[in-house]
Amino acid sequence: MKKESEGIVIEVSGKIAKVKSSRHGDCKNCGACPGDNAAVLDVENSLGAKPGQRVLFEIKEENMLKAAFVVYILPLIAIFLGVLLGGWISEETGGSLRLFQIGGGIIAFILAFIYIKVFDKLAHNNEKMKPVITRIL
Repeated sequence: MKKESEGIVIEVSGKIAKVKSSRHGDCKNCGACPGDNAAVLDVENSLGAKPGQRVLFEIKEENMLKAAFVVYILPLIAIFLGVLLGGWISEETGGSLRLFQIGGGIIAFILAFIYIKVFDKLAHNNEKMKPVITRIL
């Protein structure tokens, strides 16, 4: 499934266009894009849209779900696994259970945060993850 949005091209650089689009319900919950009422996105410009033109672009829902999982769910899973691993290490070494659980959770959260940063850079450079202009209005 794909999600279509409307926006205005504000800049073109090669096959990439910067499109200013008003926020929708999903954006209000996320807040990752700059601006209060508008998001500026890098969109694949295969149709050759020019600055000032209104365009329709699509974002694959699969990509949105993948990004939401990495940003929201993965850190929770990492913390849980870090606490479990810290508990296991505590039993093996005879150390303080709470100290090792807290430490394991913090270390796992930091590793998840680093992975999110790497995922963001890879997604930004991945052409399959970019939104695509489907129609010039």
